Amino acid sequence: MKLALVGYGKMGQLLERLAPEYGFAVALKLDVNNNANGEGFLAENFRDVNVAIEFTTPETAVFNLEKLAVLRVPTVTGTTGWFAELEKVTAQFELNHTGLVYSPNFSIGVNIFQRVVAEAARWMQQQPGYESWAWEIHHSAKKDAPSGTLLKLVEGMREAGYDRRVDVGSNRAGSIPGTHEIGFDSPADTITLRHTARSREGFARGALHAARWLATGKKGCHDFSRILFEEGV
Repeated sequence: MKLALVGYGKMGQLLERLAPEYGFAVALKLDVNNNANGEGFLAENFRDVNVAIEFTTPETAVFNLEKLAVLRVPTVTGTTGWFAELEKVTAQFELNHTGLVYSPNFSIGVNIFQRVVAEAARWMQQQPGYESWAWEIHHSAKKDAPSGTLLKLVEGMREAGYDRRVDVGSNRAGSIPGTHEIGFDSPADTITLRHTARSREGFARGALHAARWLATGKKGCHDFSRILFEEGV
């Protein structure tokens, strides 16, 4: 299967190294050197491409995704910080009858962690003596803060029925891949739930897992967690 990489920074290079394990050969790489103004989004460039993986920046993601939708290229996007325009982007993929997989975090461990947090929040809703917090830290190059993953964790708590205040904080420093923490505290004790990424590899493997799923001919727009847990897909 032929894979296109839209964005070829550290993540793109890691995806290229891991791609053969998932049955892919990288056929196209677009970055600032050959696609600064979108000139790489030509039908001829994508003629033999089965799936694209887009890892770029919040400022360029929507433009890239809309171009891929018009070209009818099934796409996995791991870029965060643009989800305010998610409805607009997914409408383009639906209109062009192709597939999109998106997520604030493609780490399989993080997606399981989200479920653990939601279950804890469901139980804690019944315990008014506890207050809660949500915190994350990432490398200094990450632009969106708080991260999309942290916001998704808090959203999951709300969906589980937790309606009390959650104090949200974030930090940016060094080259930390990403740590997310949810805590509950009472006068008697503290419960801390934490996920720590050791490298970008978990994100890359999740994105390739999603790309392989899309390459089977799947259509429509899907959150990665639905694919991972096979919920209605």
